[in-house]
Amino acid sequence: MYRYDEFDHAFVAERVAQFRGQVARRMAGELSEDEFKPLRLMNGLYLQLHAYMLRVAVPYGTLSALQMRKLAHIARTYDRGYGHFTTRQNIQYNWPRLGQVPDILAELAEVEMHAIQTSGNCIRNTTADPLAGVAADEIDDPRVYAEIIRQWSTLHPEFSFLPRKFKIAVTGAPNDRAVTRGHDIGLRMHRDGDGAPGFEVMVGGGQGRTPIMAKTIRDFLPVDQLLSYLEAVLRVYNQLGRRDNIYKARIKILVQSVGAATFAEMVEAEWQEIRDGALDLPAGELDRIAAYFAPPPHDDLSVACPALDQAISANAHFAAWEESNVLAHKRPGNASAEQMDAVADLAEQYGFDEIRLSHKQNLILPDVKKTDLHALWLSLGKWGLATANAGRISDIIACPGLDYCNLANARSIPIAQRISERFTDLARERQIGDLSLNISGCINACAHHHVANIGILGVDKKGAEFYQITLGGVANENAAIGAIIGPAFDEWQITDAVETIVDVYLQQRETDERFINTYQRVGPDPFKEQLYASDRAR
Repeated sequence: MYRYDEFDHAFVAERVAQFRGQVARRMAGELSEDEFKPLRLMNGLYLQLHAYMLRVAVPYGTLSALQMRKLAHIARTYDRGYGHFTTRQNIQYNWPRLGQVPDILAELAEVEMHAIQTSGNCIRNTTADPLAGVAADEIDDPRVYAEIIRQWSTLHPEFSFLPRKFKIAVTGAPNDRAVTRGHDIGLRMHRDGDGAPGFEVMVGGGQGRTPIMAKTIRDFLPVDQLLSYLEAVLRVYNQLGRRDNIYKARIKILVQSVGAATFAEMVEAEWQEIRDGALDLPAGELDRIAAYFAPPPHDDLSVACPALDQAISANAHFAAWEESNVLAHKRPGNASAEQMDAVADLAEQYGFDEIRLSHKQNLILPDVKKTDLHALWLSLGKWGLATANAGRISDIIACPGLDYCNLANARSIPIAQRISERFTDLARERQIGDLSLNISGCINACAHHHVANIGILGVDKKGAEFYQITLGGVANENAAIGAIIGPAFDEWQITDAVETIVDVYLQQRETDERFINTYQRVGPDPFKEQLYASDRAR
């Protein structure tokens, strides 16, 4: 994984010292909240419902065991014993005291981490395929390009005050595991006719109150021209993006208003002015950064493993886990300090000292020997991390919701827990199969509910919490936005409503058909008929 150089160390240390002084001035009353707000946002610090919230970047979702232990230490020392992993490969702490935030940032710097550009109208943490470097279908490791984008975008003088926040996702495979069409810029790697790697460039995606899937504006971009093309896209957006209306400021609104073809022409014209300049990527620089991501010495996975086969035959719970899981969290997104420490230990013991965060709020150990899987599973069970539900209905993506967030209209985590508890039966969950369920506490869609097979949105109705359901969302290379199925359900009806949806699916599906395929085949009507056949809906 990437290691800081002398510049990185000096830069992050200077930023910590600067913010320490800014916090001291705020606490002394020398800075008003309005004056302090842009300074704290540059350092990932939000003022939430009950307290400050600090968002820490995990570039392209890759952590070492040392870094994970530091995150656990921060949760234990400065928060309430846990952190919340997000859909953008970050971790959030919901209860830090303002005076201690500079100390947290200083401790993060010790392990080459920071909170820079995790908030504000700038280029945020670039996300990548959580299986980067180990996926069988991968053309090239996207972490290399995500790191290049990180270095290019950090404190970019032209793009530090964009019309609105800006998010980039990269995948090195034709199968999309990074929700690239759901981002302001999505980069998906392909090969041209000569076998050279390059990116399909998609622009104008996003969720929130106006969910839109990104449009392809260039089918193939050679990798060495990546930065100059990104620069052209950002320049056009920075010049033409709206600053007079926060709800129309994202690049998705600009692309929608002028049309993808016209936007592509504007980018192409801007690119022609700069494409032969200093932003070309020399092969030597690509090789230098790629060396940080060299694969560890793997075993030959084609060799039979009788011990694993025997363990699978002997234990149905382990067999189910082996079939579906690496790691999954029962409480959506949240991990206790003790669990983080345990994962760090297991990464050292059974992997190559590396942990990945996925946009599904799960942790992944990318390199585990077949012979160690059973022992790993037993160890995970001691920490409540051995649930065999990855990609299943109880593997829910949830935002912090009204328990923490001042933007939320409704709670997310308690509802997610109730739904998860309803589907705890292992045999039933395996019968249901792959099914994504995401819940957001407000229209900002931090949990990506728009692109879930079953999406749940918390809404406020005269002071009461209700939950609107969408069906048919997809988050892969065939990304699609789910459709609202009908009137919302209250907090006591929503779990039953989800179970009704599942029952209809099981009645309607053909042999081995996944939920999304059944829904696409039969449409919404059978689900609506059952959901609103009684007086449950309001």
